[in-house]
Parts: sequence; C-alpha cells; structure tokens
Amino acid sequence: PPRPKHHKALAAGEVGDFLIRLAAYDGEEETRIAINLALLMAPRTTELRAARWAEFEEMEGDEGLWRVPAERMKMHRPHLVPLARQTRTLLARLKNITGKSVHLFPGNAPEGFMSNNTMLFALYRMGFHGRTTTHGFRRLFSTEANENGWNEDWVERQLAHDERNKARAAYNAAQYLKQRRDMMQWWADHLDGLHQAELAKREGGKGADQRL
Repeated sequence: PPRPKHHKALAAGEVGDFLIRLAAYDGEEETRIAINLALLMAPRTTELRAARWAEFEEMEGDEGLWRVPAERMKMHRPHLVPLARQTRTLLARLKNITGKSVHLFPGNAPEGFMSNNTMLFALYRMGFHGRTTTHGFRRLFSTEANENGWNEDWVERQLAHDERNKARAAYNAAQYLKQRRDMMQWWADHLDGLHQAELAKREGGKGADQRL
C-alpha cells in the first residue's frame, strides 16, 4: 500500500511561540478560535469546520461533550469528544459571535460553513507556511500524549482512528470517555504551560537585555 501522508507538525519546542503568535493574530476572531479549538481537541479539520451548535452538550459543566455524527466522520461512526475547561471557555466566547447560526463557523462557501483554506491561510499569515497545518495538530497531540505516558488506546480513540487489529475491533467498542476527559484536560493544561514558559523566557530575555 502507499505510504501514509504525514502532515507537517510543530515540535514541542515550537508550540509556545505558536501560541503567542496565535494570541496576536489580527484576523477574524472566529478563525483564531477555530485554530485554538483544532489544537485543543485534535479533530480532523473537516469535522471542526462543519460543526453545529446542536452537537454540543453541557458546555458550562465538567461533562462537556461534542457528539460528532457518523455521517461527518471518516470511519462513518459517531465520535465523542470531551471538552476541557479551556475548550469550553473558547466555545462560550464563540457562541457570543456565531451562536445564532446553525454552524459554529458560518461562511459564504456553498456548504454554508468555513472554507477549507481559512485556517490554513491564517497559519500562513502567522509565519507557519510549510511548518504546520491544522491536521498536523493531531500528530502533535499524538506525539506528546504518547511520550507523556497516556494509554495508546485512549489517544487513538480521541483521534477517531480505525482499530488496526480487526479481530479486536469487532469486540472493543469502549469509548474511554472518563480517561479521555482527564487526558484532554491534561493536554489543555500542557499547552497553557508551554505558552507560559515561552512568555517567561521572553520576559527573562528582556530583563537580560536591560541589564546589559
């Protein structure tokens, strides 16, 4: 079979800089939030662009959940995405902007939602042309979660990957929702930590320059 195409992904050491640039992004607020959500939840871009408000539950509590219907999933199975605290905060902000629309990200494209290139072109404007894509966020999440000791089954279920072992797939319908909820909160906190570490490094550099 042909080799799978690996999308460009950030290295862990680049994430802090990326988040600082994202916070300073001067384009549409909806686009900035979309990129943030793609990083926090690690969905496929097509799943996020077409997301509908009716698919989200309990956004104000710890049991927040996004139910992606089977018809929008690559594997044609419904997918559950637990929402970290930071994700719920972003969704609440977005709802003040687009909450009267059916879609989270309404647009003028024929489908009625954000076009395929909106987030990609925003990444270009931020200086990440050829360095990452929104799909590459999934690779970043997988790498970091696995390297930090999270169970591979939980990671793969979060990414909605097909079970490679067909015999196991026939019997394993576990969603690992509680475990994935903990994992995705760790991921959101981990991203915050990388952001804060980069800010502190830059502030420290300014202090050193002033002393010189």
